[in-house]
Amino acid sequence: MGVLLQVTDVTKIYANQPKPGLDGVSFEVNEGEFLGIMGASGSGKTTLLNVLSTIDTPTSGKITMGRTNIQKLNQTQAADFRKNNLGFIFQEYFLLDSLTVQENIAVPLTLLHRPAREITAKVKELAELFGIASQLQKYPSELSGGQRQRVAAARAIVKRPPLIFADEPTGALDSSSATELLAALSEVNQTIGTTILMVTHDPYAASYTDHILYFKDGHIISELYRSCSDRRVFYNEIMNEAARQDGNR
Repeated sequence: MGVLLQVTDVTKIYANQPKPGLDGVSFEVNEGEFLGIMGASGSGKTTLLNVLSTIDTPTSGKITMGRTNIQKLNQTQAADFRKNNLGFIFQEYFLLDSLTVQENIAVPLTLLHRPAREITAKVKELAELFGIASQLQKYPSELSGGQRQRVAAARAIVKRPPLIFADEPTGALDSSSATELLAALSEVNQTIGTTILMVTHDPYAASYTDHILYFKDGHIISELYRSCSDRRVFYNEIMNEAARQDGNR
């Protein structure tokens, strides 16, 4: 697999803050990777997500996705880049209450004027992967919170963008619903090869990823790679790393 996203010496300075939001951050995301970003509140996670997704621009450094140097895009180009290359899963669902589940998932493809047959096939495929195939004709108000989040995730992935940003996607879910979502994201990552970058503070959620970057004060302070297929082993490694960081405070 090739490198999908390359971040080189990225710094973000805010005029009203004494410390940089990001301070010389460098890393790569490979195609098909499921990357976790962890750290306490104020560590730089949100700032990182904003500059990677072209919502904000770094003060210095370089961010390249494919052949595109994204921090040099103007507002119109950045909007087109997001539409064509990125998918977003947020803590809130942002579903359209007046549309059915099927129609909500189909929105990105409808906006791209894809053929109806293609839309139907792709919506059905993702609805099955996310365990919501039986809910397609229902409206968001008829779903549980976990089901709504899986609809939102399917909608983000349906146009097959090269990269998905998931910002605390389990933050509003109970443990059972969180597990269902994370298992589905992991399956989509493995089955379709979707590249996912997930920001989370939750070690359990992070245990579904392949690789974790830990942030503190705008720096990457450590990283972990999943060494085996057993997620529980990786969870224990994450907890040990968290304890080690707490001991270094």
